[in-house]
Amino acid sequence: MLPQKAAAASEKELKPQKVNRWLKLLSMCSMLLVLCIALCGSAQAETLDITIDTAGEGGTMDSLRLLFIFALIALAPSLLIMMTSFTRIVIVFSFLRNALGLQQTPPNQVLIGLALFLTFFIMHPVFTEMNETAIEPLSDGLIEQEEALELVQLPLKEFMLKQTKTADLNLFLSLKNEGAALEEINPDELLGLGLEVIVPAFITSELKRAFVIGFLLFLPFMVIDMIVASTLMSMGMVMLPPSMISLPFKLMLFVVVDGWSLIMEMLITSFY
Repeated sequence: MLPQKAAAASEKELKPQKVNRWLKLLSMCSMLLVLCIALCGSAQAETLDITIDTAGEGGTMDSLRLLFIFALIALAPSLLIMMTSFTRIVIVFSFLRNALGLQQTPPNQVLIGLALFLTFFIMHPVFTEMNETAIEPLSDGLIEQEEALELVQLPLKEFMLKQTKTADLNLFLSLKNEGAALEEINPDELLGLGLEVIVPAFITSELKRAFVIGFLLFLPFMVIDMIVASTLMSMGMVMLPPSMISLPFKLMLFVVVDGWSLIMEMLITSFY
């Protein structure tokens, strides 16, 4: 017993020493890192001159443009989710994963990344038109900021109006008490509506379409679950979970019919 106690006591004495050594090593590494950053900064300071002068006339960026850029960066995630095709795509992918019976495969990062790239593919003509009609003329000084802000909204409004259902737009128009009910949506005639009406109507329509697509995705996999469950019940295998047996069949069906290509093609063509 005494040797064991002595060994335990010696280990307790050695632990603080090891911790102190690691702390010294980390502090030295951090000092070296700060020194390298300082040297790199001093080396680049001679060739790189970046100034943001918000007071004088010769500044590279005035205060209003700087404030607008900061506000746009803060609102970028909300704009991406609420005013593009991202909502429908990511909801359909979530329904697909639940229909297959998979919990964390594919991971959320993969689904969100795939939804982002599909969104960029679908919205590329809209972004190109926004750049050509508003952003480039503003950068060249051909138009003012107020005019650019109005022009940059037009391609987004046209895209959202094409995907908005008439009933949803009538709902928000009636809630706002703005005009009579519409019989059909003509984007060229409704571009004068504000984003406070178009965006919630567009989101409502996108949620409806995403849930309808999710319901249609569930049907074939639900049939497989019912067949497997009835087969197990007829064989007397009551204690065996049907989901464990049906999962390989659902994966095999999804791979055989090239499900990922069909899902992506369906999502892309649904916006055109």
